[in-house]
Amino acid sequence: MVVPEGVDDPLRPSGGNTYDRRVGRGLAAAGWAVRMHPVPGSWPRPDWRSTLALSDTVSRIPDDAVVLLDGLVASAAPDVLVPESSRLRLVALVHMPLGHGSADDGAREREGAVLSIAASVVTTSAWARRLLCDLYSLPGHRVHVAEPGADPADLAPGTATAGALLQVAAVIPGKGHDVLLEALSTLTGLGWHCLCVGSLEREPAFAEGLRRRAVGAGMDGRVRFAGPQAGVDLAGSYGAADLLVLPSRAETYGMVVTEALARGLPVVATEVGGVPEALGRGADGTRPGLLVSPDDPGALSDALRAWLEDAGLRRRLRRAARERRAALTRWSTTTAVVADVLAEAAR
Repeated sequence: MVVPEGVDDPLRPSGGNTYDRRVGRGLAAAGWAVRMHPVPGSWPRPDWRSTLALSDTVSRIPDDAVVLLDGLVASAAPDVLVPESSRLRLVALVHMPLGHGSADDGAREREGAVLSIAASVVTTSAWARRLLCDLYSLPGHRVHVAEPGADPADLAPGTATAGALLQVAAVIPGKGHDVLLEALSTLTGLGWHCLCVGSLEREPAFAEGLRRRAVGAGMDGRVRFAGPQAGVDLAGSYGAADLLVLPSRAETYGMVVTEALARGLPVVATEVGGVPEALGRGADGTRPGLLVSPDDPGALSDALRAWLEDAGLRRRLRRAARERRAALTRWSTTTAVVADVLAEAAR
């Protein structure tokens, strides 16, 4: 497995890193000989040192080895990987299609070059599979979906006011924290508080601007930026919440959605990418949450107001969340799908 450096860093608890770690451990437990190769650099925008490190790493892998490439690295480095495709069995794992919606035509060209020579491509949602096939004219039989798993978790008990809102995402523009703050600024007469869990270091100027904005809008103390959490701390934040809010501008799947559903937490999220797949439906077809358009503070405000003011809606969404909880994919299933793809590549 070729992955970005920092895959095990607790201060970088991204969905992609979690996925890579869990699949790597699952493959090893299933009997595969797995070697993880972390590559330094600001992937998917590496400098020459990072490209050189990747070249050195890949050149040391024995002929005919099956190599599972994290897409953040793979999609940025066709000059390294295309020549190696003649001796290695390359499988690309695409967490986020880089060519989608990118103003950089080169990003699409680079990603397409790598995916076209890969023995197979794995991605994390049916939405992403359709997108990759359309963008790069990939044969459908070469592109596979291995949706992320979710660990069993205790049910969140909920609070008396239903006003404990939680967002779990790095504080970067793509996750929509600015949209959330604008929406919350119209709801100050209602009883809520919002905990934002996620790295503040990836876009520090953006994060600081959000803090100032919250203070200026009179929400200091009601909106809290806690930084990254993992393990017991993150589980505690989920357990203390009533509702997960995910106002992202783009998501291939949205693992935090299923992490919330594993605790019976309903979700208010933007209808982007694979989020509707992650949200799913309860046994009677009811969604365990509300979907709104991206970049629409008014729609997000309306959805949050409905949650806070309509007890009947809360009961329906909580019931659907608990039903969806029982049907979530487990990591063993995710790993089994990836293993089948790798076994085919090895033949």
